[in-house]
Amino acid sequence: MSAFTAKVYQNEFLPVGGTQVHAVITVTSTGAPAAPPIAGRPTGRPEQAMVILLDCSGSMANPPAKVTQARRAVRAALDSLPDGAWFAVVRGTGSAAMAYPRSPELVPASAATRAAACHAVDALEPHGGTAMGRWLRLANDLLATRPDAIGHALLLTDGQNGEMESELLGAVDACQGRFQCDCRGVGTDWRVEELRAIATGLLGTVDAVPEPAGLAAEFERIVATALDRATDRVSLRLWTPTGASLDFLREVTPDLRDLTGSGRAVDDHCTDYQTGAWGIESRDYHLCVRLPAREVGTEVLAARVSLVVDHQPTSSALVRALWTDDTALATRVNTEVAHYTGQAELARVLADGLEARQQGDDVTATLRLGRGVQIALASGNEATYRLLQKVVHIDDPTTGTVRLKKNVEKMDEMVLDSRSTRTVRVNR
Repeated sequence: MSAFTAKVYQNEFLPVGGTQVHAVITVTSTGAPAAPPIAGRPTGRPEQAMVILLDCSGSMANPPAKVTQARRAVRAALDSLPDGAWFAVVRGTGSAAMAYPRSPELVPASAATRAAACHAVDALEPHGGTAMGRWLRLANDLLATRPDAIGHALLLTDGQNGEMESELLGAVDACQGRFQCDCRGVGTDWRVEELRAIATGLLGTVDAVPEPAGLAAEFERIVATALDRATDRVSLRLWTPTGASLDFLREVTPDLRDLTGSGRAVDDHCTDYQTGAWGIESRDYHLCVRLPAREVGTEVLAARVSLVVDHQPTSSALVRALWTDDTALATRVNTEVAHYTGQAELARVLADGLEARQQGDDVTATLRLGRGVQIALASGNEATYRLLQKVVHIDDPTTGTVRLKKNVEKMDEMVLDSRSTRTVRVNR
């Protein structure tokens, strides 16, 4: 039995002259590996490898609670690792150095190695700058030593990257396909867009931790989620016919992530898009393909979406297009497509509104954040609605009538920004 199933939701009918085909593909994993075992890989649960990238720059000592709680969080993460899982802790400053072990390698978790790692972390003292690209490259080298393991990195920072943007993005590109990376920011001096670039490129998540005391619980949650993933090296393979072009491919739940430009061509018709490791879960993808217009009554296969695990294709789903002159059929809006179109717009207007607010453009900020309130209410995105209430006074949520709050905590804006790409699933 395959570990994956795929189901398509769409309105396959196009109007006369229509060219755009939209579909939402729900991919569900049972958590069981679908591909044959690789020689030498142990049976049972897959091998896991975790690298913790801990910001030890000088700012972590201001206030001292940051570094104290960061050490506590690392200890909590290490205690969550099962015996046999491979791990390392990297001391991140203007360079990247090993905190534990001393040599650049991964070690298997045990009572002894956990205790030694905790002792090493407790001895770390903050100083120096921040170079996240170098941290990532060291994580990449470490995880390359366990090529069959499901690799994961956890990055914590409280500041802005000191490297050139090209250096950071180059490091992200170099790490793609090796591991996933969840990024967390503590305090208010880090930049959401920097951590989002890392998390998006490495198929992870980004979030703000409002209080240092919350780091330990957050680290435990991230490790637990990573350990639940049992199937790695999963790609979504998109086949399109001759003459077709891809407008976009997005992961739309649980997070909004644009995959359009990340594909790797397999042949003239097929492109693979990495999706990272999977546990027992479902994810939704919004696909938009553009086709040449056909005569009324013509039906074609617009796309085929397959899951590929360890280079072995598995479950697939078909996206169809049928041209009609029946206006009622052609204008029918599919519920799933409409919902996720709205979630993508929500993320966009929040980003625009927060940027406008920072630039002092209160008119644009009010309009965009008001539209965000309207979409969040209509789509049932209660978490985002509650975050918006900390930034604006809501007079009428149904029309998006809001007033900007004068005194807004910077952390509240950063939490809203970092969580703006979280979506809610369509109610089926």
